[in-house]
Amino acid sequence: MPRLALASVLVLVALGAQAAPRAPKPAPKAAPSPALLQRIAALALKQVAFGSVSLLPVRFEGSRIAGPIEDGGRVIYCVSGRMYGRTFGKPERPKVALRYASDRLTVLDDDEVCTGHRTRPFPELDALGNKP
Repeated sequence: MPRLALASVLVLVALGAQAAPRAPKPAPKAAPSPALLQRIAALALKQVAFGSVSLLPVRFEGSRIAGPIEDGGRVIYCVSGRMYGRTFGKPERPKVALRYASDRLTVLDDDEVCTGHRTRPFPELDALGNKP
């Protein structure tokens, strides 16, 4: 008899746990607009690390972007890619961190803030950087 009572209590607890309200999922961060992505790609391509002063033509593959990243009240975007052309076969892996505030993009010297954040493909950089 005590086992039956214990089993019925456990079943009721399990059913009650399933019926309990769940915490809402956090809202996903707003994705940047296509115009902002174009601006980010253009600013990244103006950086020396992305071949802005290269005499040899470069091409990009597998570019990635992370962000928007909230960091101490700042909104940061991180751009990385594989750049071919200057090293004859072996790709370079340029990175840049950009701060977005008051509809302005500025380059940050600290790319350490980009470590450990989820990235997604950034075809805008590949398309803009591979124009003839």
